[in-house]
Amino acid sequence: MKTIEKIGLGLFLIGLTVFTAVPFLGNYTLTEELVLVNTKDIHREKMAEILAPMYGQEYGSNFSFLSAFGENFNTYNDNLKAQQHWDQVIWDDYGFALSKAAASSPVRENPWLWLGLSIGLAVLGGYLYNFRQYSDEPSGIKNNGIFHSKLKNKGWLGMITGGYLILFYILLYWFPAYLVNLVWMVEPVSRMLSGGPASQWFLYGLVYTLAILVMGVRMFRKYRGNQYQQLRTASVMFFQTAFAFLIPEILVLLNQPYYDFKNIWPLDYDFFYDYQISTFLSGGGMGMFMLIWGILLIIVGVPVFTYFFGKRWYCSWVCGCGGLAETVGDPFRQLSDKSLKAWKYERWIIHSVLVLAVVMTVVTIANYFSGFSFLGNVTNQLHSFYGFAIGSTFAGVVGTGFYPFMGNRVWCRFGCPLAAYLGIVQRFKSRFRITTNGGQCISCGNCSTYCEMGIDVRAYAQMGQTIVRSSCVGCGVCSAVCPRGVLKLENGPEENRIIDLPIIIGNDSIKLNA
Repeated sequence: MKTIEKIGLGLFLIGLTVFTAVPFLGNYTLTEELVLVNTKDIHREKMAEILAPMYGQEYGSNFSFLSAFGENFNTYNDNLKAQQHWDQVIWDDYGFALSKAAASSPVRENPWLWLGLSIGLAVLGGYLYNFRQYSDEPSGIKNNGIFHSKLKNKGWLGMITGGYLILFYILLYWFPAYLVNLVWMVEPVSRMLSGGPASQWFLYGLVYTLAILVMGVRMFRKYRGNQYQQLRTASVMFFQTAFAFLIPEILVLLNQPYYDFKNIWPLDYDFFYDYQISTFLSGGGMGMFMLIWGILLIIVGVPVFTYFFGKRWYCSWVCGCGGLAETVGDPFRQLSDKSLKAWKYERWIIHSVLVLAVVMTVVTIANYFSGFSFLGNVTNQLHSFYGFAIGSTFAGVVGTGFYPFMGNRVWCRFGCPLAAYLGIVQRFKSRFRITTNGGQCISCGNCSTYCEMGIDVRAYAQMGQTIVRSSCVGCGVCSAVCPRGVLKLENGPEENRIIDLPIIIGNDSIKLNA
């Protein structure tokens, strides 16, 4: 490892250590004024009464503060539930808002300093580590020693990395009150972009975007001899930075609804929720444009673009989930399961999620237009279940946390309903395919090894069979790592696009299946 790479790795580890330590800094003191300011009108008087025993006390950590908060708040709600006074139960979770308001720490006093010492050093270290990689080697994709790496071969370092990511996502989705110091750290950035306070989602969006940008540099270095890989890496970096992060924040600054113009239903599963529709309708001309734009993408954009370019136009060039998988997750792409058993599970699971998303959306729309008389509270229960099981657990905790265990496209392969929708169009009505020249295949297995979607590409190549799998995201890495030029990504006429078993290889002969 070169000196500059060692320095970069050292800076990254220091930044990551500071980032991990920040949530434990400072103390917490709650006052009645803070409770009144940070709770809803209908709950202020009661919340001020419930939390009165905490006023004026100093808590040395967020653990002790949240423990005391939970004891008082949950006791009140549990008594009401025991008496079945459901209308008096406070269902809102004020833990995050009150923890953030009650926090007193060096991070809150000097957010720019701590932002620089944590995220800043991690970004700088990551850049220094990546920008000179492969500089002394000729162009060509290098995967040397990848199965000897403790990070990339399910070794102890990979286990630690996966565990860290899983823990972060669990805290982010279900226990954000423990991350309030990290949120205070990015507060000035949020104020600068949107004019409003930071939340755990702004923290996540910032870290997510910077991770793609830093690891995108690694992609440029690793695939510097391949123009296709360079262009699609630049594309996902642009769409994540501009469309997923900056534009939605700037829209809020301009008093417009927060909206990611590249997010499409059913990946954007709450697009038809009643509160979202109300936001669009109350947003004037811009809100109406967002609503129409989203609907047009679903019924026109997806079929048309997928017909001409395959699902790669979105999954490998635009999508934020795909962007993270292709940059941060690239070192783990060889860990995807290529077995037929995994393919069977993949098809059942991902299409089940799509069906669930469609059913939930139909029920939601029907309930909205019936004045919420259709199935009553069932809609909210469906929303809660889908948000917890799919939106949080599957897409977040498993989808990213399992990179070091199951490869970088776990969510895209097994869970993303939009990928399922795109895949159905790609399989049956698209010009996209990967053509193979079986006569040139030497069965090295590089294509299958580095297919992030778990496709046994070599099996198709050996038979000279065109690849039209619905799961293929057209990343092009199989073609890039092939030493013989056997594989080629193409958009061509639909005629003869699907040819089943053109070559049969047996023990005694090779026959053409004509």
